[in-house]
Amino acid sequence: MTFVTDLLATVTRRSRQLIGWGPEETTRRSPADILQLADQLLSRRGEASGVALARDIISSYRALDAKGRTAVLGAVAERFAADHDKLQAAIADYQADPTAAATAQLHVAAEPRRQELVRRLNLAPGGTLSLVRLREDLLARLPDHPELKVLDSDLVHLFSSWFNRGFLVVRRIDWSTPANILEKIIRYEAVHAIRDWDDLRRRLQPEDRRCYAFFHPQLDDEPLIFVEVALTTEIPGAIGPLIAEGGMPVAADEARVAVFYSISNCQDGLAGISFGSFLIKQVVEELKRELPKLATFVTLSPVPGFARWLKQEREAEPSELAAEDREALQLLDKPDWRANTLAAEWVDRVLARAAARYFVAAKSPGGRPLDPVARFHLGNGARLERINPGADLSASGLRQSHGVMVNYLYDLPRIEENHEAYAERRAVVTSAAVKKLAASKS
Repeated sequence: MTFVTDLLATVTRRSRQLIGWGPEETTRRSPADILQLADQLLSRRGEASGVALARDIISSYRALDAKGRTAVLGAVAERFAADHDKLQAAIADYQADPTAAATAQLHVAAEPRRQELVRRLNLAPGGTLSLVRLREDLLARLPDHPELKVLDSDLVHLFSSWFNRGFLVVRRIDWSTPANILEKIIRYEAVHAIRDWDDLRRRLQPEDRRCYAFFHPQLDDEPLIFVEVALTTEIPGAIGPLIAEGGMPVAADEARVAVFYSISNCQDGLAGISFGSFLIKQVVEELKRELPKLATFVTLSPVPGFARWLKQEREAEPSELAAEDREALQLLDKPDWRANTLAAEWVDRVLARAAARYFVAAKSPGGRPLDPVARFHLGNGARLERINPGADLSASGLRQSHGVMVNYLYDLPRIEENHEAYAERRAVVTSAAVKKLAASKS
């Protein structure tokens, strides 16, 4: 890698000389200057000069303030669309003679010039990561600048190819992994915060723990997504025992259950590019090779949209909730409701029924489950196996789901069947126990 980096740096220096530039530019460029460089990048044919131009565009963009970056993104979205005249001519040719050749030419003419610009920017050293960061900027601006959606669509289209499963490498993360990667695991953990290095050690070092991550060759030591796994003797119903201090490790050869208890996406700029399903399936294969006695593969998953939905249903007429259930749920408005054991047990029974209805009946206008984690696992072919009230009593768990967590079961012989049921009919595949809960009145 050092050799390649040095080689690229040499090529960049010499190509700067070829296009009439001196040593590395130090002056700040305006958005207009950057767009002019983008025009040059698209017009040049030489790859060496293209590397230098791409590098300068990226470094100049990074140096801009927020207003300048917004201006560049907006101008790229508008200025580098498909060539209208070429597109009209290609449409006319296709209508006159709809051959395969005319179809191919129409495809070429319809492609926005933005996509070729992005491809050429990717030539710069570190270009792929720079473009991922650029999309982070774009996504942050999208709510206030919907005109940037066309540029986002271009990036998603290209990233879907560049981050194809065939390019990704799965690596196990353990206590011997380089510190710079371990630091990122701490920083990127998005489900159950890792407090410090000791906490990280507890999640990586014992023989009943595993962690795996996807990496891309062009992103060096930047993980794309990682999953944390606990090996247990039975399906867990709460997160506390899995991540608490002082637990006794299970001997790996005695474990029968692999629990995926945290899945974290690391790169905001790759939002919408799916890796998780591939990672889980590959980790299952890795674990079965290493530990053939493992028989059950489940998650212990959060329910991030449940509290919001429940609040709406408590106020709605008609409601998915029975009148007596709404009465019990009034206790949720008291900050110390869990301090009363009998009250907590009563509310938890009601929460379990309500959660079952949330998964089975609460749908988006497109017919998909409201819960994003459910959409992910059901789309991967998992089955909603069990609902666990009181499973996450952290501040975050109580805020987003009143403590409810669920287990999704990856039943290997049924994964494809479950996936097809969800993809074709939006079917929420559940265990008999969850179906019974959803149908129960009290």
